[in-house]
Amino acid sequence: MVETQNQQSDAMASWPTGRLLSTAARLVEHAWVDALEQLGLTHAGLIVLHLLGSGTLSQTELAHRARVETQTMSRTLERLEREGYVARHKHPGDGRRHVVARTDKGQEVWAAARNLEADLFPSIADNSQMRAGLLEIIRTTTADRWADG
Repeated sequence: MVETQNQQSDAMASWPTGRLLSTAARLVEHAWVDALEQLGLTHAGLIVLHLLGSGTLSQTELAHRARVETQTMSRTLERLEREGYVARHKHPGDGRRHVVARTDKGQEVWAAARNLEADLFPSIADNSQMRAGLLEIIRTTTADRWADG
């Protein structure tokens, strides 16, 4: 078994970088989905809880910052609200608008989820270089797509 894994690892060493990134992304995504499911979250829900870390935002602001359609954000917020992770309140300055905030329960699940990579990938003790590389890839490939980053 170990020999087979080593042989596979040796074979993967010759893969083009794009294939490595694609394979790693798929595997990480599966691991994240499973771990988030255990917390009652989705990837979209995790993004919303992250965005609400700086305070309340409107549904439109959340959609814009998450780079999704308002309708998509609405469905995500409905689920988070059902789970008790967010609450919608009337905007203090404009009673026609609503703002979204993390609840105490949402803060707890955010705290549990924000460091999942340490639990999922403990062998990567210092991931700062990996993060820097990923950020650079994102910056260079999204310059035209998402100019307001």
